[in-house]
Amino acid sequence: MSAPGTPAALPATAQDWAGEMGQRWLANLARFEGTIAPIGEALLVRAAYQPGERVVDIGCGGGATSLAIAQSVAPGGEVLGIDVSPDLVAATTRRAAADGMTNARFLCADAASVVPDGVPFDRLCSRFGSMFFADSVPAFANLRRLLKPGGRIDLAVWAAPAENPWMIGPMQIVRHHIELPAPVPRAPGPFAFEDLAYLEEILTAAGFYGMGAEATAGLLSVAGPRSTPSDALGFMLEGQSFGTALTGAGAGVREQASEALLALFAHHHQPDRGVMMGYKAWLVTAWA
Repeated sequence: MSAPGTPAALPATAQDWAGEMGQRWLANLARFEGTIAPIGEALLVRAAYQPGERVVDIGCGGGATSLAIAQSVAPGGEVLGIDVSPDLVAATTRRAAADGMTNARFLCADAASVVPDGVPFDRLCSRFGSMFFADSVPAFANLRRLLKPGGRIDLAVWAAPAENPWMIGPMQIVRHHIELPAPVPRAPGPFAFEDLAYLEEILTAAGFYGMGAEATAGLLSVAGPRSTPSDALGFMLEGQSFGTALTGAGAGVREQASEALLALFAHHHQPDRGVMMGYKAWLVTAWA
């Protein structure tokens, strides 16, 4: 649970992702995917997908995880990526076609309620796409219905804000210059499942069992490999909800916040690697 006074990202809902947030992700796709690549790679290693498996990727975003899974499950397997953003689904469909991926398809829908063609599937996966359900228990119960008995779900979710300096550091700077919404523990958003006991309650109530989790932690490159402080600043101002909140704050306030953010990123910049800051996420597995 977030400690009192912990900065929080602006509230996010499925409707937000279907509109502005999905468009923002697409506009910053390379930066987003480059930033969270270490967690995605760790998730896929833990999941260990096998040829012939049929997998649903929840909140597939720009498609990096879906396409990687498609390679792992070939021949004979397939991936269905689901996302609420029509912009992301359209772009990811084009991306798969350009890469010659014939065993990946994409659907614009709300995973909380959709029952897609092809049910039941062998596996479910979500890299940071499961924390935004307005009502998590019925949403995960629906996901449970997509799986065969004994099927497996693999999730990547962020650990506590304090253990993610790459997000919390910039957020604190922005909060110093403008007012951001107060944190609401367990509310939909990046840190909704920081408390693993809470996530286990949800999964159990939704019909899953045997939850296990391991941490993945280290340094990630903000805005992608070999990013500069200016790259990281642009990513925060254009790609993160707390950064875009500075847009209406006035030129002077935005400039002051930008200077402070740039100094933070310069402090963490490694010329051969990028702006390297700490992260921690949970890799969670459960069974249907």
